[in-house]
Amino acid sequence: MKPNIAREIERLSNMTVAELREKYAEVFGEETRSRHKDFLRKRIAWRLQANEEGGLSERALRRARELANEADLRLIAPRGRTEIHRFRPSHDRRLPMPGTVITREYKGRTISVMVLDEGFEFEGEVYRSLSAVARKITGTQWNGYLFFDLAKRGNGK
Repeated sequence: MKPNIAREIERLSNMTVAELREKYAEVFGEETRSRHKDFLRKRIAWRLQANEEGGLSERALRRARELANEADLRLIAPRGRTEIHRFRPSHDRRLPMPGTVITREYKGRTISVMVLDEGFEFEGEVYRSLSAVARKITGTQWNGYLFFDLAKRGNGK
């Protein structure tokens, strides 16, 4: 590596993120959205060396073009409105998978409740929540997860 490039790369370590972003725009000819100091420093250092020493070999460039031709390639994501999709789990993680039977002993009686996709089946009736099943069994208000000992992410007994 030539001494002037080495000095310039050394100076990158003392630059602020704002200065690195300016340098990035100067070296690459486009702005960056990154504010990650190490990433910017490494990218700028690579480009400075590539400009001085020739960059990638012809073989590497050919292979990169082959790969790029087969893929939709974008260097910078489009500006504008970004849609954010929140992941919604298909079921409550505290519950066992649909089809599982939850059992519990209550006042000398064995209680069996089947977990369904949309609710719970107890004695031939479908309930929307475990709390509704617990209320039917006990006659009082209960947290269904506590009643069936599922408060911590557990499984049916």
